[in-house]
Amino acid sequence: MNAAFPFRIDHRGRTAAADPDQHARDLIEQLLFTSPGERVHRPDFGTGLRDLVFAPNSPELASATQLLVQGALQQGLAELIQVDAVEVESEESTLTVTVRYVVRRTQEPRVAQFEQEVGK
Repeated sequence: MNAAFPFRIDHRGRTAAADPDQHARDLIEQLLFTSPGERVHRPDFGTGLRDLVFAPNSPELASATQLLVQGALQQGLAELIQVDAVEVESEESTLTVTVRYVVRRTQEPRVAQFEQEVGK
């Protein structure tokens, strides 16, 4: 088992664990909200999605974010997941990122959705 994200202690007083499907989703979340350069030994890891909080929301931002996320997932997590689709929707002050993927270890198809507030 892998450590759960965010790090926490379980009911036994030990590090909480995550099954392979949940671990893959946790890693996608980490990749989306990590800024490139934030990880010392993996400077290319991340998309910087949380840095968009000051960016003006628009269809163009959604389109650019979709390409950014697709590339980052394929580069950073290709050994763990097969990305089937990335959809980014721009609505008011929120970008919604939907990732459709297959966990390679279990061959289970999954869908994960994340939201980020952005400027107007």
